[in-house]
Amino acid sequence: TGAMPPPPPAAAYRTHAPPSLPHNGGAGGAVVAAAAQGVPPARHAQPGDIAVAHAASHSSLHQIAAAAGMQVPVSIEVEASKKARAATESAELAEFSRVITPESMMNTETEEVCSMVNEMLELRKKWLFKDAFGPEQRVHEPEATVPSDLNPNPMEYRPIPASQDTYHMVDGVMEVHMNDGSGDVFRPPGTAYDFFVDMHKILRYSALGPVKSFAHHRLMLLEQKFNLHVMLNSDKEFLAQKAAPHRDFYNVRKVDTHIHHSACMHQKHLLRFIKSKLRKEPDEVVIFRDGKYLTLKEVFESLNLTSYDLNVDTLDMHADKTLFHRFDKFNLKYNPCGQSRLREIFIKQDNIIHGRFLAELTKEVFSDYEASKYQHAELRISIYGRKAMEWDILAAWVVSHNLYSDNNVWMIQIPRLYNVYKETGIINDFQQMIDNIFEPLFEVTRDPSSHPQLHVMLSQVVGFDMVDDESKPERRPTKHAPVPAEWNSKHNCAYSYYAYYIYANLFTLNKFRERRGLNTIAFRPHAGEAGDIDHLVSAFMLCENIAHGINLRKSPCLQYLYYVAQIGLCMSPLSNNTLFLDYHRNPLPSFFARGLSVSLSTDDPLQIHLTKEPLVEEYSVAAQVWKLSTTDLCEIARNGVLHSGFPHACKKHWICPDYYKSGPEGNDIHRTNVPNLRLRFRCVRRPLAEPRLVERGRGRLGGAATRPAQAHPHARASQPASQHPPHPPASNLPVTDPKAKRRSWQVLMHEQRSCLGWLFSAIRW
Repeated sequence: TGAMPPPPPAAAYRTHAPPSLPHNGGAGGAVVAAAAQGVPPARHAQPGDIAVAHAASHSSLHQIAAAAGMQVPVSIEVEASKKARAATESAELAEFSRVITPESMMNTETEEVCSMVNEMLELRKKWLFKDAFGPEQRVHEPEATVPSDLNPNPMEYRPIPASQDTYHMVDGVMEVHMNDGSGDVFRPPGTAYDFFVDMHKILRYSALGPVKSFAHHRLMLLEQKFNLHVMLNSDKEFLAQKAAPHRDFYNVRKVDTHIHHSACMHQKHLLRFIKSKLRKEPDEVVIFRDGKYLTLKEVFESLNLTSYDLNVDTLDMHADKTLFHRFDKFNLKYNPCGQSRLREIFIKQDNIIHGRFLAELTKEVFSDYEASKYQHAELRISIYGRKAMEWDILAAWVVSHNLYSDNNVWMIQIPRLYNVYKETGIINDFQQMIDNIFEPLFEVTRDPSSHPQLHVMLSQVVGFDMVDDESKPERRPTKHAPVPAEWNSKHNCAYSYYAYYIYANLFTLNKFRERRGLNTIAFRPHAGEAGDIDHLVSAFMLCENIAHGINLRKSPCLQYLYYVAQIGLCMSPLSNNTLFLDYHRNPLPSFFARGLSVSLSTDDPLQIHLTKEPLVEEYSVAAQVWKLSTTDLCEIARNGVLHSGFPHACKKHWICPDYYKSGPEGNDIHRTNVPNLRLRFRCVRRPLAEPRLVERGRGRLGGAATRPAQAHPHARASQPASQHPPHPPASNLPVTDPKAKRRSWQVLMHEQRSCLGWLFSAIRW
């Protein structure tokens, strides 16, 4: 595609010799240089002294070494491949039409807005949980094709000694006290009072007119730059994809990052399974109703149904237009033939047959995933918080039925149904619900032998979700909200109240599990499907990625914050089309063009999709309606892998060994089918331009971005938000660049003119 750059001088060729071999001055370099020019090598060449030309490929390196009678060390082989890759990228860069927009001079208002944006990003850093050992610290770990390469026997219980650390509940949040004499305590970064103060600060900032204007302007600019990039480089991206052997959209890894286990099968699959059980096991006792045990045949006779009568229309589980903005009617679609008893038999694991039918159905879904090889899922199963033994029942069901697949990891979803349990008398206050959810987890973390099956299941759980109808009206909580033990009202808690207490206990649990050498669990709730904007503010502060997020279209400031922080959005347009938002009004294409990290997911295939591969159906409809290219689809699929909770070693194999890096360094087109041109464009815009723009406004508000908030007089002492020293104000930074000096004088003159204008106006008035 273009001329190679000229090779550097001979002195730049030289690489370090292996430690075991001497690095002589010129013999080895002469051998390789002579072989590269087609000249027979000298007989007195020293093995081990290898230098390689800048544009030499991987195969030519072996040919040169073979001609010289030498063996290429692994380190030099890797170095040569890196140089060859750099040469290829240089050739691509020569053909890359870059879209550049000049930076306008910042006025006083823009600097103040940037300072506010920076302060909101700092609040996210304060609250967000980060693993002690991220991908950057785990580069030495080998790649793994599938999770079972890391653990060949995932359902085997491996005992570990119990810990002597202690834990107890304080104001609805578990605290763990170390028993090693250090006196350390694991607790969240702040109390509920601190969280609600910070949340309301972000809400105030996001409602300001200048902040909205700034965010809207930046988002529109980002979208237009993407359109220009596609216009100028789409053909080059297509040629790069054609040059990548073997890989296309169908055999890149795709993860369904938002799918509920109770609806993971399609309708025809469930119908076929019910008919099979009715034909093969009609005399199986499956339910206890009306004071007697009923067999499967008797259940269908009581409904006046036979196997011949059943069809997809009889099941009546497909969502239709009558469900728009009717979440209550949508939940009823989980009942086959409109009968709750059939749901208990076939789609529940807590029944008198111990969930055997659902386990067999789940294994068939796993077989479909494994047959497609490149499709993966994160199935969500429910823990309600009605009783503490729910964890043991669920773990026994997963382990006893050996529900494991290399194409699936588990997530736990917590329905926000406190008011229902309170009205029925199951629990007395919100604290009891928190205890039922988290006490078994802390107990099994301290002593795995207390719940061995739960210990095994938790090793495959990657995240916590929080689900229910977000459109229900609620009162936004304040900093004076009661603690969970005092919340005994019949009214349900607000979304952000649930979010904080689930996050806070999960934060402490993750710190405890890290100390014990166990896996951690991410917080990835439903947010922004409907309801108030404070749902998205809570998620911005606490989460790595969320499900849905379509309400970001109503807040330019939050949309811009999600873009800068690269918070993942696991979007389901077909599901939104059924419940809350028409497909043509869905913001996914504009989010994607602006650079937000979006992925596609199915949500509820049983109610929404019609084909055997619902995830491919989701991609297909999006591609047809929004005219997405193959590059767009592969980039969205790559985002789905990054959003998922699959192991670090698998992501290294599926994307790139350095997948966590931005730009072409974190991509391999031979694995993802995403051209480096696309990732280079995303990299130029995202990690460089926007944070630099925001940083220019740091300290503009007289240190507001770094000034610590005043604590409530009755609040508990919390951990410091960050160990990094505050940045100095922008006015104290030395300016050495002449252009920067000129810009500083321009800003100063602008401020003085503004001051004088205000003074003259006051005098005139």
